[in-house]
Amino acid sequence: MSKVKLIIQREYLSRVRKKSFIVMTILGPILIAGLLALGIWLGMSDTSVYNVLVVDQTPELDGKTLFWKEFKPTSQIKFQYSDEAMSNAQFDTSAYTLMLVLREDIVTYSEAEMVFRKLPSLKARSYIKGQVEQVIENEKLKIKSIPKSDYDSIRTDLEIITVDAEDGKASYKQEQAVVGFVFAIMIYMFIFLYGVQVMRGVMEEKSNRIVEVIISSVKPFQLMMGKIIGVAMVGLTQIVLWIVFTSILTSLVSSLFLSSVMGEGKVPGNVQVTEEVAKSASDDAMNQAFMSDIFELFFFEINWPVMLSLFIFFFLGGYLLYASLFAAVGAAVDNETDTQQFMLPITLPLIFGFLVSEFALTNPEGSAVIWFSQIPLTSPVVMMVRVAMGFDSGNVWQLILSMILLIAGFLGAVWLAGKIYRTGILMYGKKVTYKELWKWLRFKS
Repeated sequence: MSKVKLIIQREYLSRVRKKSFIVMTILGPILIAGLLALGIWLGMSDTSVYNVLVVDQTPELDGKTLFWKEFKPTSQIKFQYSDEAMSNAQFDTSAYTLMLVLREDIVTYSEAEMVFRKLPSLKARSYIKGQVEQVIENEKLKIKSIPKSDYDSIRTDLEIITVDAEDGKASYKQEQAVVGFVFAIMIYMFIFLYGVQVMRGVMEEKSNRIVEVIISSVKPFQLMMGKIIGVAMVGLTQIVLWIVFTSILTSLVSSLFLSSVMGEGKVPGNVQVTEEVAKSASDDAMNQAFMSDIFELFFFEINWPVMLSLFIFFFLGGYLLYASLFAAVGAAVDNETDTQQFMLPITLPLIFGFLVSEFALTNPEGSAVIWFSQIPLTSPVVMMVRVAMGFDSGNVWQLILSMILLIAGFLGAVWLAGKIYRTGILMYGKKVTYKELWKWLRFKS
């Protein structure tokens, strides 16, 4: 056992002392928090000004066309009107950023064409689309002789709130699944990253013949387990540091943005509350409410101690399972080119688990998600989505079963990998096939 401990110590210290490990441990959380801040900033700070040429080709009625000066401009979107479209060459040299072509049959077919030099933001497209829809809607009401006031009184914007039948509370499982998917991506990446490190470390020692010296002092199985556990501790160290640093930085970023949104929502006492100022304050209040809902969902609807604990468990379980298989591949081959034929069967289940977890975003409680969260080869990735959504007393047994099966899968993988590792680590110059691996597995020592 002391020999395995020495191997673990060697693998751990040799990796954590590398500059690449230190740099990525520091830069990783900064990049994550920075991307989060950038995403929020880009979503809230669209300052582009759009000069829109509205080409209204609808028939004239009462001396004017249907859309003539019907659109409401904003501080960022300005409208000018014409009954004739520009050519592409004219538009390219004009002062307009968008050209909206409204055909004469738009009321019937509800289709418009927008020409652009630079693709407008989703927010701008949504506003322009809403303006066109409103005018078409009003025209159809006139055609049907329906008063606008009557239509407004019966029109209903329905919001469906999903409520859990067991506790009667509103459910945010689909939103929580998105958080789980982020953790699934992290496990997916870390398993690949550290699993490949194990494989390359084994191949390097084998090609340099260092392993021949090490094997004279320790058993092949001890060497394999020492390498796997040592790299696992490196990964766990980096993940824990990432969680701590990312939590601190994310809290700072979120508090800054939340306070800025709250500050923008206030109207100074010496400012006359015109309709435009009131609208701006209303928009800021909506932004504030939206951001508050996001933070409430993110921080209070997810059981973070359980989430982080199970994240570490499934990362370690998944890593140990796949790292054993990667170590067996590294011992069986002499160079990285020969690994390709053995990598595909190992990586396919992990990739498939990632696809299932992506599918879980649209159907979090689908049968595929439930089944593949139990299978050890896919559960480390898929189960993260279910953990984020939470387990009730009726299905917590599925989580426990998944954890037990993952442990059993790891032990089985270690046993198989040990038999391949024991034979392959000292074999040189022979191209290994699946038939040869099967012989190694059946060999009794």
